[in-house]
Amino acid sequence: MVMMSAPAFRIFAVALALAGCAMARADPAEALRPFSQASGDQPPAPWHFTTLPNKPPTRFEMVQQGSQRVLKVESDQSYGNLVHRTRVPLQSDPTLAWRWRVDRFVQGADLRTRSGDDGAAKLCVFFDFPADRLSFAERARLALARAATGEDVPSEVLCYVWDSKEPRETLLVNAFTDRMRMLVLESGPTPSPGGWLSERRNLLADYRRAFGREAGNTVPDAVAVAVSADADNTHGHGLAFFSDIALRGGVAAQTAAAEQSP
Repeated sequence: MVMMSAPAFRIFAVALALAGCAMARADPAEALRPFSQASGDQPPAPWHFTTLPNKPPTRFEMVQQGSQRVLKVESDQSYGNLVHRTRVPLQSDPTLAWRWRVDRFVQGADLRTRSGDDGAAKLCVFFDFPADRLSFAERARLALARAATGEDVPSEVLCYVWDSKEPRETLLVNAFTDRMRMLVLESGPTPSPGGWLSERRNLLADYRRAFGREAGNTVPDAVAVAVSADADNTHGHGLAFFSDIALRGGVAAQTAAAEQSP
């Protein structure tokens, strides 16, 4: 049996929790299920909650905001992810779009340190980058994680973050592992309390910015999207909301439009 130290286990915490869903094969044209389609207080399938052993779970629930059903994400000394598998080729030049808001930031969070590696609102995308393109050391760490869990752990993760202090468009390597990059989209509270902000990102451009040096000409598929929030390192409390999330590739969108044409 392969043993992992606590620090090594934490390095792959997000990847390990999501691996079973993230690497599953999916229809290339599969769209993300809108949260607004939920009939009860639970996110609609195939959105799926994942966490780690012995961790209080971050709470994900559907609530009414005006005329729309939205996802409420509350972290309280907790860890958790809400995952939706997909398979969208980056070569199709996909767009990722959503609306979100943060009502309470995790006090003491600091994306640059391990002890502060928490956040009230993260939207992460997993990529199926070929492991044989990684350095020997990275392949060894990835193999260790896969052996320890029996899962096909994803090799690259890009998380969009709404942080309390880091400037917008700051790109950081995760404090635990350089297999994960953090891109700060929003910083601090909105001008109006409870205000929503809209995001629309070119996923291929952001991937190249985050991983372009190691990727070279390789353009992998996006294999999962996850809403993530944690406050387990700082023992803090965060509160955020997400509207429907859309991930559409140019090829998939063109195919769908053609199928609907008379």
